[in-house]
Amino acid sequence: MTIIQSALLGAIEGLTEFLPISSTFHLIWGGQLLHIPHTTGQKIFEVVIQAGAIGGALCLYARRLAKDLALAKKILVSFVPTAAIGFVLYSIIKGIFFENYALQLGIFALVGIVFIIFEKFPHAPSATRPISALSYKEAFGIGIAQAVAVIPGVSRAGAVLLALISIKIKREEAAEYSFMLAIPTILGAAALDIYKSRHLLIASSHDTLLLFIGFMVAGISAFAVMKWLIAFLQHHSLALFGWYRLAAATALFLWLF
Repeated sequence: MTIIQSALLGAIEGLTEFLPISSTFHLIWGGQLLHIPHTTGQKIFEVVIQAGAIGGALCLYARRLAKDLALAKKILVSFVPTAAIGFVLYSIIKGIFFENYALQLGIFALVGIVFIIFEKFPHAPSATRPISALSYKEAFGIGIAQAVAVIPGVSRAGAVLLALISIKIKREEAAEYSFMLAIPTILGAAALDIYKSRHLLIASSHDTLLLFIGFMVAGISAFAVMKWLIAFLQHHSLALFGWYRLAAATALFLWLF
């Protein structure tokens, strides 16, 4: 991997982790388009740049979570079902979905259609609940919705946003909740990946400079995109991301076949 490739993948991770377009999907296909083999060293790199993206979220929300213990508890309640389901399905997801490119494209496009259809239905004026009104039962349900995103192409952020908006949480606050929920979710997923691959990771070698560049680019781009998405959702819908999914899936399908 070159310095330019490490920066590109860091940017892909940072820009897509918090948007409803699936960072896992983009990293898989980014690696394909850049002709980067998915070696053990590459797995380490992906874990590191995910940590960079979470660093951006921590910069924005660590203080808020430390002060708002009720919100922090709801984040943990949402994390529990995601962690349980993700742990159970880890081997199945890795074995089936990560190697089946046609299936990934189909899921990526299908979720885009769901976004477009969802936004066609008018939302009631009362759909302005603050995130503080979220109950613990609802928070648990959000975690179940997020668990669906273990499938590449679904999008963790997209699943959380749809679930929260459907129960009339303000869009911009739904986005912030998805950012904060990403912190334990991605850290937990990274820890599981490291544990499952611990023997291979110990025996592998990697370039510290490439890891640093990917980490920093991911963190900076993630910080910027979170700020942008909050402002965007105050006046726009998820339909734009749905159309992007359809266009990207079509282009990649033509390139693949």
